[in-house]
Amino acid sequence: MSKTPSRTPRSKTRPPASAARAPRAPSQLAVALRTPARAAEPLFAQAPKTWQRMLPYAVTAVCVLSLLPVTIVVLTNDYRAGGGWAGALGVAQTVPLLLAATRPLPAWGMVLLADTVGAVVLTQADQVARHAWPWTPMVIVGYLLLMACLGLRESIRTLVGVWLVTGVTGVVLGFSQPDGVINTAALLFVLSGVVLALTGALRGLGDARYKIAEQESISEAERARRTLLEERARIARELHDVVAHHMSVITVQADSAPYRLPGMDRPVQEEFAAIAASARESLGEMRRLLTVLRGDEANGGDLAPQPGIGRLQQLVEATVRAGQPVELALAAGAADTAPPAVDLSAYRIVQEALANVVRHAPGAPTRVSVTFDAEEVLVLVVNGPARDAVVALEASGTGHGLVGMRERVRLTGGTLDTGPLPDGGFRVAARLPLTAVDTTDEDAS
Repeated sequence: MSKTPSRTPRSKTRPPASAARAPRAPSQLAVALRTPARAAEPLFAQAPKTWQRMLPYAVTAVCVLSLLPVTIVVLTNDYRAGGGWAGALGVAQTVPLLLAATRPLPAWGMVLLADTVGAVVLTQADQVARHAWPWTPMVIVGYLLLMACLGLRESIRTLVGVWLVTGVTGVVLGFSQPDGVINTAALLFVLSGVVLALTGALRGLGDARYKIAEQESISEAERARRTLLEERARIARELHDVVAHHMSVITVQADSAPYRLPGMDRPVQEEFAAIAASARESLGEMRRLLTVLRGDEANGGDLAPQPGIGRLQQLVEATVRAGQPVELALAAGAADTAPPAVDLSAYRIVQEALANVVRHAPGAPTRVSVTFDAEEVLVLVVNGPARDAVVALEASGTGHGLVGMRERVRLTGGTLDTGPLPDGGFRVAARLPLTAVDTTDEDAS
């Protein structure tokens, strides 16, 4: 049974309109920054909004459109590098930034090469003195943008390599430094390291959250699988007890036939002896196969007979004594009509349903009904809403109950219908056929 919802009117429990809205743009952008980009994917490729996915392209385009004319003007007017060189360097140092959103590492290689060539060219400029060198202010701005894209995309090893190459390039260029310039090699080295560290940490946080979510998904799948296997093992142990009883009866009847029916011919006695031997062998094989499932229970398990429909009255009385109002409607002859597997499954379904009522809807009025006809046994457990003053013992279940019910119904070839009721209660309805149904094809599928 599921947790019964509160009686509080919907209008009072509905969150405010502002709370029901989607997260604001800054929050969405922060999530996109923390979401790592996969190989060959652009930045923010997994962002939910179109404008978020287009944001890296827009930023790089604006940066290029701003830096390209400024670079040409500054190199021409301030550094006196010549119009041809200024135009070529402006294009070479800024246009590769358009690849930062999709191919940041190749873009970095092209930009670093263009910036290095530009530093060499500026050594011959007419007014390089008293200006920034080897990295101009426009170079620093574009390079930091590129570092941010690299930090959000590449691995830590790659980022460390990029940072070291940046520093080594600045040191090598320093050997040909012109007189009177303002050396910016150390400035770019420090700033690029800071940007790489921040964006790399942001990406690492996103990677960690992604791995945690993936591990939680795997753990949930494993938990569901373990729950299913545990319930199947429990059912297998109980079925072993049921089948073992009948096999033992067959063995005893076959062994005692010559004494109970004197005068049998020798071939008939040998046939009974073969039947008894086959039954004992089958029983032994079954017990050996079930040893793993039984575990320690084989040495100290409960040897009491398995319960059935005939013991539902005792189960209901025990639940009532625990403070849960339960009514039982049991059709006469149901316990004698049902075969052992159906008899045990019906009892376990009612038992688990009542246990769920106690855990999730304590105090809720509950009705248990067991009827049968010539073809099937119908088990129905319905509970109303929990009392307002009573708090459910468990806010969320483990899922074992419904899994066990489905496995038992599936074992007998029946059907199970579970779900909440409009008034806040819960309903469990199981149809268990009285004739055996072959589920081999279903298992194979």
